Amino acid sequence: MTIRVLLADDQALLRGTFRMLLDSAPDMEVVAEAATGREAVELARSHRADLVLMDIRMPDLDGLAATRLISEDEDLAGVKVLVLTTFENDEYVAEALRAGASGFLGKGINPEELLDAIRLVAAGDSLLSPTATKALIARFLAQPAPPGPAAPPGRTAPPQLAALTPREREVVTLVAAGLSNDEIAERLFVTPLTAKTHANRAMTKLGARDRAQLVVIAYQTGLASPEGA
Repeated sequence: MTIRVLLADDQALLRGTFRMLLDSAPDMEVVAEAATGREAVELARSHRADLVLMDIRMPDLDGLAATRLISEDEDLAGVKVLVLTTFENDEYVAEALRAGASGFLGKGINPEELLDAIRLVAAGDSLLSPTATKALIARFLAQPAPPGPAAPPGRTAPPQLAALTPREREVVTLVAAGLSNDEIAERLFVTPLTAKTHANRAMTKLGARDRAQLVVIAYQTGLASPEGA
């Protein structure tokens, strides 16, 4: 299966570099390029990319606002957003996750790491850079979001939380703590497949697009807390 990628960055040279890298991978294809956040949203709608590689600092509409518009569009439910930026700080990480991003990376990563990150996010997993530690993310996500446009998915406690089984709640808490399926399986004495199944069922019940949104929901509903991170 080929991963269809939309590049969103206001620097043409960087877009060209990313295009050459991604087009060199046998399982990836760059379907469009956007120089502004607004253009990224429009191209995401017209080209049906699987993943948007999104910069934060762009003219007209920044990457965070563009990510929010994409994540809130029901017609783009299958589109993942991977934020890639030179401005790698805790507040940006939290806002990117609130906006619906599935991952956050600094532009200092090496090419192979970027390709692996795209594959991981396209497969439905979440990904955060080494500096975006779970404790810092928990601290920011636990704070009330600043006033602004309509709340993105996960901002308020969904009624479906009551539909989670005790084991699903346990798995979601461990996902929020940054554990992988293998680590969750070892902690709960189950198989990695069983751990993944519980996480996927929880995502379905909570309306989470991926594990990154599951983390957001876990902290903002109180299912997980910064103290437990």
